Amino acid sequence: MSKFQRDVFIDAIYQRALDDKKIIFISADFGAPALDKFRLNLPDQFIHAGISEQNMIDMAAGLSLDDRKVFVYAMSPFISLRCLEQIKCSLALMDLPVTIVSVGPGLGYADAGPTHYANEDIACLRSIVGVDICSPSDEISTNYVANLCLDKPQLRYIRLERNSLETLYTNASENDFEKGFMAKVNNSNTCLITYGYMTHKSIIVSNELKREGINIDTCDVISMKPYHVKFLEFLKKYKNIISLEEQTLNGGFGSSILELINDNKIKVNFERIGLPDRYYFENGGREYLFDNYGLSIEDIKKNLKKIL
Repeated sequence: MSKFQRDVFIDAIYQRALDDKKIIFISADFGAPALDKFRLNLPDQFIHAGISEQNMIDMAAGLSLDDRKVFVYAMSPFISLRCLEQIKCSLALMDLPVTIVSVGPGLGYADAGPTHYANEDIACLRSIVGVDICSPSDEISTNYVANLCLDKPQLRYIRLERNSLETLYTNASENDFEKGFMAKVNNSNTCLITYGYMTHKSIIVSNELKREGINIDTCDVISMKPYHVKFLEFLKKYKNIISLEEQTLNGGFGSSILELINDNKIKVNFERIGLPDRYYFENGGREYLFDNYGLSIEDIKKNLKKIL
């Protein structure tokens, strides 16, 4: 059974923290079993900041200046938009290698309403100079990203699902992830590019279209800022590229791909699929919102068929 991404990530940090007393984990939440283990067994390396995410970022900056390896953890909307100025001024401007662990991006906290959704966090965080962004899609890629943060400290924003996801990369090695993306190639001239939770939808879409005689390649982007040079070379192979995101389209993931294509003068037909530019007050769950706002499996297939 697949593990929760947040537990996989925190466990990787915990295992290293047992021997490295410079690792400090600061949390605004108690919502994961792995947090409880960290807090109980390493009390001198765990700080519960309470509902004060902005202060937590400033605290992390001070500890980082004291040569600590700092991880901060909270729900996506509260550790991204609420903390944007602190991330810019206290961390990015100071070039401090703090890891920001964001849980439940997109519509992940379904039924909690627009205050708890983070469907613009990619757009906001990628606008901050010096912030790397990673969005792993299963426990294997999550473990890779956790070790990347430990082995190559850098100011990073890590987007983790609050629920478990099916394991995709059981046989992958660490070298496979270094290029920042994983692709499933069906010898098509069309590629559906996405990340995280939406990667699982893209695989379903690809398989269903294949049964209808339509081949598309899929690409799971784990590192969306910065993009690896091999990702750029990958894009050049295609006639059609479609981005799929659980974000409103303004400035988000698709916009970042479009900028990459434009800046490198790649000749390709490019389309974006994402959430309408609005706030979501309705209840009914994540899939209910997808069904109503263009991100159901059938909607994605319909959009792809129009493009193709």
